[in-house]
Amino acid sequence: MRPDKRQAILRGALSVFARDGYTRASIDAIAKEAEVSTRTLYNHFADKADLFRHVIQASAEEAAQDQIALVERHFHKITDLEQDLIAFGKAMGAQQGHAEHFALVRQINAELTHIPAEAVEAWQETGPRKVRRALAAELEKLGFKDPKRAAVHLMLLTLTGEPSIRGTRPDDDDIAAGVRVFLHGHDVENRRRAAT
Repeated sequence: MRPDKRQAILRGALSVFARDGYTRASIDAIAKEAEVSTRTLYNHFADKADLFRHVIQASAEEAAQDQIALVERHFHKITDLEQDLIAFGKAMGAQQGHAEHFALVRQINAELTHIPAEAVEAWQETGPRKVRRALAAELEKLGFKDPKRAAVHLMLLTLTGEPSIRGTRPDDDDIAAGVRVFLHGHDVENRRRAAT
């Protein structure tokens, strides 16, 4: 098995799955995009479900690495929590370089019931949960009582965009408002603890 062929298949499959979704994507279309024969594709992957699982894991790993690097860059220098979290939210929202991955994520959200559960679980563990764990570790260092929950809240309040348009980037005002709501909610918790 030549690694360059395998990578070509993964790249081609990412493009097709991101464009067509899991259900509509065909092995023939993927082989054509990757410029390989279907026989070559099947020499590397058992079936479409196996290929999809490998694609989403590889793509999620790349995106997660970049997001975790961003978390580390922003959280090593916190001086003004509100302003620094707003800057972090803006940087996460503006992150470039993974357009096909996030198009694939939108396809997954649209087709969740048609995608093999193990592929969805592999994606969650390799990507979103890994990023949330890194963010939670940083929030724990800052003294948040429940850093895992705080990480989820921060991401939901700053990174989800317009609720009616999945996958849209929130604007800067929405990010700032999300950070303020996040800090207010967690500050109330801190004040209650201090009073007891």
